[in-house]
Amino acid sequence: MTLVLILLGVLALLVLVAFLFTLWTVRKVESVLPPRGRFVDVPGARLHIREFDGGDPALPALLLVHGLAAQLDHYTYGVTDRLAGRYRVIAVDRAGSGYSTRASGTAADLDTQAAMLAALIEHLQLERPLVVGHSLGGALSLALALRHPHRVGGLALIAPLTHMQEHVPPVFEGLTILSPTWRKIVAWTLAIPVSIKNSRATLDVVFGPEAVPEDFATRGGGLLGLRPSAFLSASDDLRSLPDCLPAQASRYGELQLPVSILYGKDDRILDWRAHGQALADKVRGATLQLIEGGHMLPITNPDVTAAFIDTAARQAMLLASAATSAARS
Repeated sequence: MTLVLILLGVLALLVLVAFLFTLWTVRKVESVLPPRGRFVDVPGARLHIREFDGGDPALPALLLVHGLAAQLDHYTYGVTDRLAGRYRVIAVDRAGSGYSTRASGTAADLDTQAAMLAALIEHLQLERPLVVGHSLGGALSLALALRHPHRVGGLALIAPLTHMQEHVPPVFEGLTILSPTWRKIVAWTLAIPVSIKNSRATLDVVFGPEAVPEDFATRGGGLLGLRPSAFLSASDDLRSLPDCLPAQASRYGELQLPVSILYGKDDRILDWRAHGQALADKVRGATLQLIEGGHMLPITNPDVTAAFIDTAARQAMLLASAATSAARS
């Protein structure tokens, strides 16, 4: 009995130490990388956004949506500066990610998140922006176009998730804990120390075959993933997909707007054939561009990514102009 009590005491001490380390890490990360944008309240969330060019309403708008376990710094790393001046650029932290928060009890499914983005577009008075989605942000951008077509002028999808996979990529398996209680316990004890220990191996997979930039932790916002809120939000995002993505994929043929897709041939997270080509085959007029590279194209290939977005935006504007002219004649 005494041995059992000693073991329980040691376990309790380890849990306390892990919790205090997590709490210290959160405070340290948020002091190094505070929010640099502004906040917009929408139904079910408070969204953190960054605007470039001062939100000039005269410029065509781009809405940049990041992927799983990420935040808007994946775009501000190198893409936004290459587009600013010609477009009104808005990068958003998805609900629960970065510095955006999701209201208690609000679902994480794609349709719910799409409604949040539609409300953001309305609040900012964006005129049918080109929506740019990376990875899971691609799936969300597609949901937005399907559910709120009048809000979207076109899609530029970068390494998008478009269909359900049989298996979760190994680097994300830790997010699949079913029990809400255990998820919270893990988030506040083990998740951060384990993430730090495995960070190099994880990032090598996510970025590979390209190198991880030395400044990704700060300039790319990587440190923001070392918070319980990031773990819990990513887990909710991932676990919601089986209930919404298959039905969404069955509707891609309904899309009546320009869709451009960019993929790295050597992507280690999502296969371009199963997601890029499969989407292009379903959407009339969709284009697929393949380049040398992996999954993190906005960071590793900002020039190519910005040029891809620019081309997609110009195409969307030309089609919109032609449609307007046809309607008037």
